[in-house]
Amino acid sequence: MQKGIKLCSADCIKGKKIIILGCPGSGKTTFAEKLNQITGFPLYHLDAIWHLPDKTHIAREEFDKRLSEIFHTPEWIIDGNYNRTIEMRLQECDTVFLFDLPTERCIQGAIDRLGKIRNDLPWRETELDPVFKQSIEEFSTNSLPRIYELIEKYRKGRQVVIFKSREDMDEFLSKTQEGIT
Repeated sequence: MQKGIKLCSADCIKGKKIIILGCPGSGKTTFAEKLNQITGFPLYHLDAIWHLPDKTHIAREEFDKRLSEIFHTPEWIIDGNYNRTIEMRLQECDTVFLFDLPTERCIQGAIDRLGKIRNDLPWRETELDPVFKQSIEEFSTNSLPRIYELIEKYRKGRQVVIFKSREDMDEFLSKTQEGIT
């Protein structure tokens, strides 16, 4: 699979069913929110669907039901990993954005958002949880190979854009905005 970014204007976003994948702290949510502002497509944060304010979560069946309801709408942006559901989202989407950034950059991204109110979580993170940090450190080994494998499996008929840096993301958004205005 060719890695790297494909830069293009808004007409390059071929579809209206978009998933955004990548390591925690890589910039997925920031990108999703900016893409939502540009396209007007409804944005769904998987963390906001899964987590409850008391830091528990909904049942898997309820999560899957909500995903299915989203799939049946004409346009959407889904932000988040949730490895168990990546394959079903790849089957339903027409556009994939993957953030494949260095681990150190993702850890710094997770640190930078501490204390901030976020739309994707029903609470404010105040410290970097050691288990969460470990999941970031292990993402490129434990999750990324499978994500690439699944992207390759479902690549046909889908637009795939891979960001290797936040600068790639910013440039893509800038060019997409230029294509609309």
